[in-house]
Amino acid sequence: MGMGAVKLTIDGIEVLAGKGATVLQAAKDAGIRIPTLCFHERMKPIGSCGMCVVEIDGISEPVSSCETPVEDGMSVITRSDRLLRERQDALRALLVHHPLECPICDKAGECKLQDLVYEHGITHVDMQPPTSKFTAEYSTTFLRSWPQRCVLCTRCVSACNEIQGIGALDVVEGPEGKLISYDRDKCVSCGECIQVCPVGAILEKKSELRWRPWEVKKVRTTCPYCGVGCQLLLHVKDGRIVKVSGVEDAEPNKGRLCVKGRFGFDFIYSQERLKTPLIRENGEFREASWDEALDLIADKFKQIIAESGPDAVAGVSCGRSINEDSYNMQKLFRGVFGTNNIDHCART
Repeated sequence: MGMGAVKLTIDGIEVLAGKGATVLQAAKDAGIRIPTLCFHERMKPIGSCGMCVVEIDGISEPVSSCETPVEDGMSVITRSDRLLRERQDALRALLVHHPLECPICDKAGECKLQDLVYEHGITHVDMQPPTSKFTAEYSTTFLRSWPQRCVLCTRCVSACNEIQGIGALDVVEGPEGKLISYDRDKCVSCGECIQVCPVGAILEKKSELRWRPWEVKKVRTTCPYCGVGCQLLLHVKDGRIVKVSGVEDAEPNKGRLCVKGRFGFDFIYSQERLKTPLIRENGEFREASWDEALDLIADKFKQIIAESGPDAVAGVSCGRSINEDSYNMQKLFRGVFGTNNIDHCART
């Protein structure tokens, strides 16, 4: 840790942490798990859920570990009967106005609230009518909100502002407390709010009630839409992609995706996709073999270059292509055709 190291004790274990680190960070680095709901690695601590509370020697009340900086000599307890009751009370408070509709919620099986309720032994809550936590429902082509499922962790607001810099979501004061507001004019349907929502308050329309998390296989790959190289997880059920999400701990995107990367996969299964080369004859297309099609293309290139010179042809390499293919294409134009008229669509 170097000169700025801070020495503290967590659950009886001596831990070294960087100066300025939070108790939650220090515990995680030491392999000690503290339950969280609103905290997310890619955003500033929110401190709204009450789950990451810990006891610190010399402080009478439990504190949020996500917001508490480490101090030299600090002694921290992350598990105790008192903390269990605190976390159970926090969960019960969230569940009072939260609909218990897990069987029809797309998030069932990967819902952080569901997992925490099970972990902390919550078996009964005196329910009151579910309440909306948004100023109004919002919906776009790709996503829709379920305002009554929201637990006001405000992850979505932080992601929209801190990560994407869009500002379509905000926290406002309502008649009975905080609410989440939505600006339709600013929303770009990137889906970052879906990625970080720990419950079923914001969900994809495209995958609604089509699968459960335990039915899919996750396959990591690279997004083909541009040259950035964002890392994706393809959620595959019965050999078909049903959802795409970003890989949280992978470079370069760290979980972030644009609207195309997250939602643009339906074309894969389109019946209109070309599977065989087509050659136009007498105003009509006919199917051809690859050898015939490529021979025709080569002959046309030779004819144009012979009649008008190499600068009469030009090429644009697709941003979906791998680097090796783009390299070979520019080599073809420069080394074989004899022209520098070669470009790449991602450059613009």
